[in-house]
Amino acid sequence: MELHSPAIPKGGKIPLKYVMKGASGENLSPPLKWSAVPEGTKSLVLVCVDIHPIAKNWIHWVVINIPSTLQELPEGASPEGIKPPAIELINSYGFKGYGGPQPPPGTGMHPYVFKLFALNVPEVKLPSKPTYEEILKGVKPYLLAESEFTAYFER
Repeated sequence: MELHSPAIPKGGKIPLKYVMKGASGENLSPPLKWSAVPEGTKSLVLVCVDIHPIAKNWIHWVVINIPSTLQELPEGASPEGIKPPAIELINSYGFKGYGGPQPPPGTGMHPYVFKLFALNVPEVKLPSKPTYEEILKGVKPYLLAESEFTAYFER
């Protein structure tokens, strides 16, 4: 399985339009595409997490129960473009949907990991505001495959 963004190069810098307004951005959710989803996949889970030590696995975006027939989320899909059965959960900022990067100034380059999990169940139950550990624990029993890429941002 392969996950990528046509707007964010793997290992590259996240463009300003995908960062929070407080960090001079537009807080648009980035376009994401995936391919080679394994046979038997019944749903997908998407996560964006800041794994910088200061961020402590800050959740920027969680979308669960994405139909396995879907192959992309277009730019700006969050929140209006996410249709049932897919559900956006509450991020670490405290609101539902995508919350772009807004690292504290002077803390250096933060790594943002976009992860896609292919599951063998049509839906997974997670808390409405899950931690990264709760997400990993929740998908593990149903996991068929996963893919990720990392991009960076600093202020």
